[in-house]
Amino acid sequence: MNPLLKYRKKRNLTQEELAEKANVSVRTIQRIEKGTVPKGHTLRILAQTLEISESNLLEHEAEVINYETVKRINLSSLLGVIFPPINILLPWILIKYLKQENKVTKQIISIQILYTIIAIVCIGLSPFISKWFGLTRQLILISMLISVLTNIFIIIRNTISLDRNKKLYISLNFSLI
Repeated sequence: MNPLLKYRKKRNLTQEELAEKANVSVRTIQRIEKGTVPKGHTLRILAQTLEISESNLLEHEAEVINYETVKRINLSSLLGVIFPPINILLPWILIKYLKQENKVTKQIISIQILYTIIAIVCIGLSPFISKWFGLTRQLILISMLISVLTNIFIIIRNTISLDRNKKLYISLNFSLI
């Protein structure tokens, strides 16, 4: 549970009442309760209003991640490496069905979305590149095969890293979802 939500409920305050007492907007309270980390003046005023320390508002419960399930979700992307939309949809469905929405699974989906975008662009540009540079169709097929093999490598390498280190070996510095 979000720390602000927890302390607000302890005081039996609605979002509107807390916003009024702290002299902040209700939207600010809503954003913080959805996961935005309060900073500066907002952090101080909310801590004072709730009569708690600022560090109490910054505490977060550790996400419970079932790494065996996350590995299976990651491996499910393999079923769609030839047909890119499936490599996103199947893991996403599993994440929702198994209730494993966390930073790691979001990264898995983000990697597959990025791969799919790159694959679609490459496939879409291949006839033009073939014409412009006089490349044969075999070379285009080889580049598509390399793309598929790269995605398979990423999926397998991340699965091995999840098993050994409980983290992704190949990840993005941002999330696409």
